[in-house]
Amino acid sequence: MAESTKTALIIEDDGNIAELLRLYLEKDGFAVTIASDGGTGVENARALSPDLILLDIMLPVKDGWQVCREVRAFSKTPIIMLTAKSETEDKVSGLEMGADDYITKPFEIKELLARVHAVCRRTETETPAQPPKKRLQFDELIVDLDSYELTVRGERVDAPPKEMELLYHLAASPNRVYTRNQLLDEVWGFDYFGDSRTVDVHIKRLREKLEGVSTQWSLKTVWGVGYKFEVLNH
Repeated sequence: MAESTKTALIIEDDGNIAELLRLYLEKDGFAVTIASDGGTGVENARALSPDLILLDIMLPVKDGWQVCREVRAFSKTPIIMLTAKSETEDKVSGLEMGADDYITKPFEIKELLARVHAVCRRTETETPAQPPKKRLQFDELIVDLDSYELTVRGERVDAPPKEMELLYHLAASPNRVYTRNQLLDEVWGFDYFGDSRTVDVHIKRLREKLEGVSTQWSLKTVWGVGYKFEVLNH
């Protein structure tokens, strides 16, 4: 049986960049749809359920931040943000809203395709034919990676996919210390092009959700090394 074609949605108002991206993605085997504004982009994301979204930040109708937020409300499709801005704040905002990666314009097509392959590979490995159960339970905390649900004190708490994956990865090996680079490799993927700031941002957001929930476990910073999910009564 022939392998089904992967689909990509490009949300980009610069026609030249959009067509360039379409050219390279189609050459790479993707079926591509282009939306030139954020509103149409959200509609297409909902209607098409693409395997990948390339999302510009500066868009008419709805900007990239709003599009990312709205798409994350109904889809776990990998999102790579395209930005002409290189400031840390812009990258952090995208990650906080659930983007999987970001790339700054102007970008090398080889680097973009490497990132595309990395996020697609992660999606494939997360959904094998018969996936093992991915559910961890601690005092006042349930991390369910099968349904991507985080339950704190019996209440469902919204968390972007990457936050869920990071928390699960740490909690699956209680008291083990991970360096930032290990977490980048193991949670984001071997050829992730980000930096350790990415991990710090996600840990900060998780702490906001989990601080003070239980005396039996906590997210700990191991200064000069990295992070661990510390369990006192494991």
